[in-house]
Amino acid sequence: MGYEIIEARSASALHDVRAALDHALDHPIGTLPLEELAKGKKSAAISVCDITRPAPNWLTLPPLLKRLHLAGIPTESITILIATGLHRDATNEEINTILGREISARYRVLNHDARAVEHHRHLGSTKNGTPVYIDERFLMADLHITLGFIEQHLMLGFSGGRKLVAPGLAGQETIKVIHSPKFMREPLATEGSTSANPLHAELLEIAQMARHDFILDVTLTKEREVSGIFAGDPVLAHAAGVDFLRTTSLEQLSGLADVVITSAAGHPLDLTFYQTIKGITAAEHIAKPGARILVIGECAEGVGSVEFARKLKTYSGAREFLEEIRDKDVVVDQWQLEKLALTELKNELFFYTPGVSRTELGSLMYRAYPNLRSAISAVLEGVPRHARVALVPDGPYVFARVT
Repeated sequence: MGYEIIEARSASALHDVRAALDHALDHPIGTLPLEELAKGKKSAAISVCDITRPAPNWLTLPPLLKRLHLAGIPTESITILIATGLHRDATNEEINTILGREISARYRVLNHDARAVEHHRHLGSTKNGTPVYIDERFLMADLHITLGFIEQHLMLGFSGGRKLVAPGLAGQETIKVIHSPKFMREPLATEGSTSANPLHAELLEIAQMARHDFILDVTLTKEREVSGIFAGDPVLAHAAGVDFLRTTSLEQLSGLADVVITSAAGHPLDLTFYQTIKGITAAEHIAKPGARILVIGECAEGVGSVEFARKLKTYSGAREFLEEIRDKDVVVDQWQLEKLALTELKNELFFYTPGVSRTELGSLMYRAYPNLRSAISAVLEGVPRHARVALVPDGPYVFARVT
């Protein structure tokens, strides 16, 4: 049996990140320098990732805030919004981690709440008919900025940029539609795909409706050091970051695997079973049809949202679930289970997720194991000697394709 370790590739860490940040903000892609862009503006709103993403906001925010102040925007006129989408609120301690204690103490920091209708402004609908509701506290500012990082994403191709507006700051009714079967079952709404990805195009349109002014996105090494900085026009700068990631991070493989043993890349992405699914969908790209996939995730916070937990507990199988939700109103977080079901149609799935009890997993309980040894034994049972086994320690952070 041949084992192959597939690790995350990336460009080298930048030697002087602070100097690179200064240069990116003063020489942005496709727009004016941030300080110049901010002149004459009275207020600014900044959208940042929540605790489930390792974006180094504590590093990227200080030089950005400095330029807003030099342009004349005072501290009390800057709002930092935690782009939770439909995730739970960030705790005070998590906000300190996300922003750094000094920034969280000095600036107004607010959690986005997608379920609070009164916090959102209706901006109309996209060409596809998606109703657009965006956090009023973001829209009411004169300058709209997002901070994020770019990695492959199971629906959008790559994270960052427009994702910090929607779903990050979108209302529940918007999030439900962009995560409905209409988009989830699109073959190109998947990891590594942007040019023909209909969901990517939809979110670009939503962000434009919200007047997305400026982004500051980074790419990260395996050790989560900054490898690239992309600031400026939300479309052009994000596209440059995606191109950089494709060029520096693509791991080219000579063949598909019979078995993939993967993970959710540890904390923070494996906090819940909901997030751990990203390790499964990413593995599909390097697995043969019918191959086995074992995902490992701590799931210290359990399954995920109440709505997702309810759907998971009654999950009776991929075909049944996909048919069940086809023509019904979208339920919060069903989309993650839909993505898992689409993968289950093609591959055998196995789980070692110690933070989740078997009774919470619906029909998946029969492929969930109490310890790592038994999970590995199960996924390898009966596999022929000539089988190809791929070990993917960094799960969804690995951008790998067969050449």
